[in-house]
Amino acid sequence: AEWHWPKEIAGRTMDSYHRWLEVCSYATLGACPAAAVPAGFDGRGLAMGLQLIAPPRADLAVLRAALRYEELMDWQPGAA
Repeated sequence: AEWHWPKEIAGRTMDSYHRWLEVCSYATLGACPAAAVPAGFDGRGLAMGLQLIAPPRADLAVLRAALRYEELMDWQPGAA
Protein backbone atom coordinates (compact mmCIF):
# COMPACT_ATOMS: atom_id res chain seq x y z
CA ALA A 1 0.00 0.00 0.00
CA GLU A 2 2.97 2.29 0.48
CA TRP A 3 4.31 1.76 -3.06
CA HIS A 4 3.16 3.90 -5.97
CA TRP A 5 3.98 0.95 -8.26
CA PRO A 6 6.21 -2.15 -8.16
CA LYS A 7 9.81 -1.08 -8.81
CA GLU A 8 10.85 -4.51 -10.11
CA ILE A 9 9.02 -7.59 -11.38
CA ALA A 10 10.90 -10.84 -12.06
CA GLY A 11 14.18 -8.95 -12.23
CA ARG A 12 12.88 -6.37 -14.71
CA THR A 13 12.93 -2.73 -13.58
CA MET A 14 9.64 -0.88 -13.81
CA ASP A 15 10.58 2.74 -14.55
CA SER A 16 7.04 4.12 -14.33
CA TYR A 17 3.57 3.38 -13.06
CA HIS A 18 2.48 2.50 -16.59
CA ARG A 19 5.34 0.07 -17.31
CA TRP A 20 3.99 -2.59 -14.95
CA LEU A 21 0.53 -2.27 -16.50
CA GLU A 22 1.74 -3.10 -20.03
CA VAL A 23 0.31 -6.60 -19.91
CA CYS A 24 -3.24 -5.32 -19.48
CA SER A 25 -3.09 -2.03 -21.39
CA TYR A 26 -3.69 -3.59 -24.81
CA ALA A 27 -7.34 -4.23 -24.04
CA THR A 28 -7.79 -0.61 -22.99
CA LEU A 29 -6.00 0.76 -26.05
CA GLY A 30 -8.16 -1.42 -28.30
CA ALA A 31 -11.36 -0.30 -26.56
CA CYS A 32 -12.00 -3.93 -25.62
CA PRO A 33 -13.86 -4.85 -22.44
CA ALA A 34 -11.87 -7.09 -20.13
CA ALA A 35 -12.37 -8.97 -16.88
CA ALA A 36 -9.93 -10.66 -14.54
CA VAL A 37 -10.85 -14.02 -12.99
CA PRO A 38 -8.99 -16.33 -10.62
CA ALA A 39 -6.84 -18.96 -12.34
CA GLY A 40 -5.75 -20.98 -9.33
CA PHE A 41 -2.79 -21.02 -6.98
CA ASP A 42 0.89 -21.73 -7.42
CA GLY A 43 2.87 -24.19 -5.32
CA ARG A 44 3.31 -21.55 -2.59
CA GLY A 45 -0.41 -20.85 -2.41
CA LEU A 46 -0.15 -17.48 -4.18
CA ALA A 47 -3.16 -16.53 -6.29
CA MET A 48 -2.88 -16.31 -10.08
CA GLY A 49 -5.31 -14.67 -12.48
CA LEU A 50 -6.56 -14.87 -16.03
CA GLN A 51 -7.66 -11.93 -18.15
CA LEU A 52 -10.65 -12.38 -20.45
CA ILE A 53 -10.84 -9.89 -23.33
CA ALA A 54 -13.79 -9.45 -25.70
CA PRO A 55 -14.19 -7.41 -28.90
CA PRO A 56 -15.21 -3.75 -28.62
CA ARG A 57 -18.80 -3.28 -27.37
CA ALA A 58 -19.01 -6.87 -26.12
CA ASP A 59 -19.07 -5.88 -22.46
CA LEU A 60 -21.98 -8.15 -21.62
CA ALA A 61 -20.31 -11.11 -23.33
CA VAL A 62 -17.10 -10.77 -21.31
CA LEU A 63 -19.06 -10.33 -18.07
CA ARG A 64 -21.14 -13.42 -18.82
CA ALA A 65 -18.02 -15.43 -19.64
CA ALA A 66 -16.33 -14.31 -16.41
CA LEU A 67 -19.40 -15.16 -14.34
CA ARG A 68 -19.78 -18.59 -15.93
CA TYR A 69 -16.06 -19.33 -15.50
CA GLU A 70 -16.21 -18.44 -11.81
CA GLU A 71 -19.39 -20.51 -11.35
CA LEU A 72 -17.68 -23.60 -12.76
CA MET A 73 -14.40 -23.31 -10.84
CA ASP A 74 -13.52 -23.87 -7.19
CA TRP A 75 -10.59 -21.60 -6.41
CA GLN A 76 -9.89 -22.47 -2.81
CA PRO A 77 -6.20 -22.91 -1.91
CA GLY A 78 -5.38 -26.60 -1.99
CA ALA A 79 -8.58 -27.52 -3.88
CA ALA A 80 -8.19 -30.35 -6.38
